[in-house]
Amino acid sequence: MKYLLTTALLAMVGVLSGTAAEAEPLITNVPGRYAVSLDGKWRSIVDPFENGYYDYRLNPTDMLYAQDRDNDDPTRLQEYDFEQARDIDVPGDWNTQRPELYYYEGTIWYRKRFSPEFHPAKRQFIHFGAANYEAIVWLNGERLGSHTGGFTPFNFEVTGKLREGENSLVVKVDNKRHPEGVPTVNADWWNYGGLTRPVTLIETPATFIRDYSVQLSPTEKNTIVCQVQADGPAAADVLLEIPELKISHRHALAPDGMAEFAIKTKPERWSPANPKLYDVRLIAGTDTITDRIGFRTIRTDGTKILLNDEEIFCRGISIHEERPYDSGRAWSDEHAETLLSWAKDMGCNFVRLAHYPHNENMVRMAERMGLMVWSEIPVYWTIHWDNPETYTNASNQLNEMITRDRNRCNIIIWSIANETPRSDSRLKFLANLASEARTLDGGVRLIGAAMEKDEVSPGVMSVNDPLEDILDIISFNEYIGWYDGTPEKCDRSEWTFKTRKPVFISEWGGGALYGMHGDATHRFTEEYQEDLYRHHTRMLDRIPGLAGCTPWILKDFRSPRRHLPRIQDDFNRKGLISDKGQRKKAFYVMKEWYDKKAAEVPDK
Repeated sequence: MKYLLTTALLAMVGVLSGTAAEAEPLITNVPGRYAVSLDGKWRSIVDPFENGYYDYRLNPTDMLYAQDRDNDDPTRLQEYDFEQARDIDVPGDWNTQRPELYYYEGTIWYRKRFSPEFHPAKRQFIHFGAANYEAIVWLNGERLGSHTGGFTPFNFEVTGKLREGENSLVVKVDNKRHPEGVPTVNADWWNYGGLTRPVTLIETPATFIRDYSVQLSPTEKNTIVCQVQADGPAAADVLLEIPELKISHRHALAPDGMAEFAIKTKPERWSPANPKLYDVRLIAGTDTITDRIGFRTIRTDGTKILLNDEEIFCRGISIHEERPYDSGRAWSDEHAETLLSWAKDMGCNFVRLAHYPHNENMVRMAERMGLMVWSEIPVYWTIHWDNPETYTNASNQLNEMITRDRNRCNIIIWSIANETPRSDSRLKFLANLASEARTLDGGVRLIGAAMEKDEVSPGVMSVNDPLEDILDIISFNEYIGWYDGTPEKCDRSEWTFKTRKPVFISEWGGGALYGMHGDATHRFTEEYQEDLYRHHTRMLDRIPGLAGCTPWILKDFRSPRRHLPRIQDDFNRKGLISDKGQRKKAFYVMKEWYDKKAAEVPDK
C-alpha cells in the first residue's frame, strides 16, 4: 500500500495541480504543526475584465496587480491601489460580504501584507484551505503557482522568499464556471467565490514529515499500519508513539524518505457509540507531528455494512457547507459544531458531506462527535467525460481530498460522483477514479457514488447502472413523492436489485417553506413535506438490503436555480431545518424513524 509515495509522485508529474511545473505535494495535518494564521482583513479589488492580469492584447503578465506597488508617485500612471481598496474577510465568501457581489462570478484580487517572525534555518510554506475556483498566488511580486478546484487545499514552499519585515501576498481568485470544469457550469448550489477557508504560514525543520497514514489494517487483524513520507535531507528513521497503547516504535527511512511498517496491537475501536481517539506522535529528526487518530474497520458482507465487524445502519442526513443561521460558506469549528449537533439531535450517526470535500474542521468535528462521513468530489451531473484535462482535474480533487483526510477514521465512504448520465465514456471515467481511490486509500474505506433509480416496470424500482458493479454499495438518489409523483406513490413502489450489496439511498425528500402551512396536498407546505416523509419512511422499511440513507437535506441552502418568489427566493427549501435554524415538521418524522432504527440496529 505505497499510496503516500503514489500521491507524491503524481504531484511531481503534475497530476495534482493545475499545471505540471507548479505542482507541490500537500502538507497534511496543518492543525498539528507550527503555523501562523494569515486570516483576517485582506485588501480586495473587484476585477471583472481581469485588467490586473492581462495587458490590452490579452497577454497574461505578472507585472500588474501582482506587484502590489504603492501608488505614491503622482508622475507614474498606476490604475490600482490596494491601500485604498476595500477590506474583505478571510476566510469567507465574497457573495455574502457585500450586496453588490451577491451574484458575482469573476476575478477578485486579494492582498495581505504581513511581517512574520521566521527562522532562516527552517522551511516555510503558505497553505490555503481552499480558494474557489482558480487561484494564482504571488509573494513579493514573484509567482508561486496556481491551483484549480474550489474545495481542496494547496500549498507552496516559500523558503528563501520571505523578507525581513513586511511581505506582500497577492492572490487572484476567479470563480467563473467552465463547461470543462469540475463541477461544470450547471449545479444546484451557490457558487461562493473567494478565499473561503483559512490561510496559514507553516514552518518546519529542513527535514520534516510531509504526509503520513496511521490506520488499522483492513486485512490483518489487530494490526496498525503506518506509512510516512519525510521531505528533505534524509533522516535516519521515524519514531511512532501512541502512549496510551504503549507503542514506541522506531523504523528506518528509505533513501526516498518513505517508511512503511506494521505493529500488532489491540486498540479500542472508534464507533458512533464510542468515538475513541488516541494521541499519536511521529518524530523524524527534529520534526514532531501530533494528531488524534481513531481506529476502526469498515467492510461489507452481502447487504450489510459492518463497522468493526458489527452491523451498522447509517442513520444519515446530507449537508451543504453553509453557515447555520445566515448561510454563506461555512468554515469554522463553531459552524461545524452547530450543523452536526442538529444532525445528532435528529438521531443521526452519519452525514453525507455533499457535493464536494467540506472543510477540515467539519470532518474533524464529526469524528469527535461520533458521526460517520460520506466525503465526495464535485463530479456532478454532466461532466466532459472525454476531455483528458477534465479527468486530470477530477483526479486532482480526489487525490487532495484523500490526502488531507486519510487519517480521519470516521470517513467510511469516498464518493466519486453524483447523478451522472450513463455512457461508455462516463463509465470509463468513473471506473478510473474508483481505481485511483482504492489505490490511494489502501482499502480502508468503501467506494460509492450517487447513482439514479429507474422504474423498470410499473411500480417496480431498481438501479440499472453498470457503475454499481464497480462500487462497494448500491448508492443512489430518488425523489419519489416530489419529482416523481406524489407521496402516495411510495406506498405502491417496490424495489429489486440485481447485485447483493448494501443499499444506500443518498438523497430523497421534498421542499417546504418554514411556517407555510396548509393541506398536505399543497406543495411547499410543511404538511406536504411531513406527509412525504411519513410515506417515504414506510417505503424504506420495505426496501431489501437497506443499510442507510441521507435524506436531502439538513438545512435550506442558497441556489441560483430556485426562483419561486416568496417561497424559494434563491433557496433550495428541501431542508428539514430552515436557513434561520428553525425545525420543520418533517424533522420530527425523521427523528422518530431514526429512533426506531437505532433500537433495531443499535450503535455498538
